[in-house]
Amino acid sequence: MSDRYCVFGNPVGHSKSPAIHAAFAVQCHQDLRYTAILAPLDGFATSVREFVASGGRGANVTVPFKEEAWRLATRRTGRAELAGAVNTLAFDGSGILGDNTDGAGLLRDLTVNLGCHLAGSRVLVLGAGGAARGVVGPLLDSRPAKLVIVNRNVDRARDLAQRFAGTAALHVCSYPELAERSFDLVINATSASLGGELPPLPASVFAAAGTAYDMMYGDGDTPFLAFARRHGAVRLADGIGMLVEQAAEAFRLWRGVRPDTAPVIATLRGASIANDR
Repeated sequence: MSDRYCVFGNPVGHSKSPAIHAAFAVQCHQDLRYTAILAPLDGFATSVREFVASGGRGANVTVPFKEEAWRLATRRTGRAELAGAVNTLAFDGSGILGDNTDGAGLLRDLTVNLGCHLAGSRVLVLGAGGAARGVVGPLLDSRPAKLVIVNRNVDRARDLAQRFAGTAALHVCSYPELAERSFDLVINATSASLGGELPPLPASVFAAAGTAYDMMYGDGDTPFLAFARRHGAVRLADGIGMLVEQAAEAFRLWRGVRPDTAPVIATLRGASIANDR
């Protein structure tokens, strides 16, 4: 019988993770089955326990359950502990291991796939939820000149920044405080794009030759990327590359081998272009 894996989310019907892991399994000659599970907003832990009881070996976790997954894990990797959020679970006789592969996936997509140079750059992260929590640490490790976290609830952003207390490059602000400020890289780590919405950004936020990166994805530009395109961002990318790269990290945790991500990204990009026509 094939080993079982899944992704938990709400919503989750848009997820490309089942297709990604199916491609990884073929490429790496692994016998597994991967599905998407819609967990009730008040029933994530129950859904996980039911999946484990049915023989589940591991799971990915997406919006809005990453912080709850952190609390559910009985032990965590160092990067998950620091992030305060978990996007990958592994189940074994010792309990539930929680990891966070988001940061590694984002950094690999930015630096390897897109050729971005982060050292000395000005970086803005929109949001302070589970998605943002997984990437702040790795972004800081890339030595930006400044990394700013902006959130509607500034106290929540301060709480995230406190995990990295003493880091001179890290700052927090509200959306109105972004007026007249610009950044080389703006990363949308909110879930606004899932609802067709846009964070309240000023048009001046994108520096000349700047990059706009949306951790969400869809057919065509997300509202954030469409806004960035209109207001001067030169390079735009959605979260497909990050999704595939973080999935490869999770696959390596579960199966002990890291797939080649390039052909999977190319396939998904091709499908997205075809759907957009």
